[in-house]
Amino acid sequence: MGLLKRIGRSRPVRWLACFVAAGYIRFVHATSRWQVVNRAAPEAFWTEGKPFILAFWHGRILMMPYCWPGNRRMNMLISRHRDGGLIADTIGWFGLDTVRGSSAKPGREKDKGATAALMEMLRKLKSGEYVGITPDGPRGPRMRATDGVAAVARLAGVPVIACAYSARRRRLLSSWDRFVVALPFTKGVFVWGEPIAVPSSAKGEALDAARLAIETELTRVTREADRLVGHDPDAILPADPLPAPAEATA
Repeated sequence: MGLLKRIGRSRPVRWLACFVAAGYIRFVHATSRWQVVNRAAPEAFWTEGKPFILAFWHGRILMMPYCWPGNRRMNMLISRHRDGGLIADTIGWFGLDTVRGSSAKPGREKDKGATAALMEMLRKLKSGEYVGITPDGPRGPRMRATDGVAAVARLAGVPVIACAYSARRRRLLSSWDRFVVALPFTKGVFVWGEPIAVPSSAKGEALDAARLAIETELTRVTREADRLVGHDPDAILPADPLPAPAEATA
């Protein structure tokens, strides 16, 4: 944590750290063989210029810039936390834009720009751009989709499509999200899920059912990605329990 604080406070050091991180991501991608499964799902939306919400677990963020075509405008929801700033600056090297804030419910004491972030995401989606959300970020519960992503999809009238990456050669960090670091010279895969629509009338139990459908699909594509590169999909640590009452964060 001390290192992150020092990086965050020094603009030159922060720039260098993000430059190196982006270079590492490029190096891993360039030296490895990558497979894409079910690309037809997002391709149908890209071809017709229809927006959707990209969702993936926080622990699988490292290689995700390469799941996205450079000619489609992507806006990642990134927290205002210090490490969120490092992520935002790193993905910026790949031409990805960011919306800074949280999808926590507005009006709460810990609302970190939730209302502004929500309005900005809706504006982007309504204008035909795309939005990316990590439903379990920035602090967990790990691999639990809180209702923020379903709420945004309902208000914007766009579907959610899950995606996950995995790599045969990797390091699994001991961080809260069990962050996956792909290593160079490996076999990697991106797995896309099927679009999940959230009805505009969804509230209460119906909205929670949509949240659960998104969470289930995210876990499915993550397990499938691990399986395809030779990892035991059942070896994924159990998801953290969902807090009560649930709070949506990003």
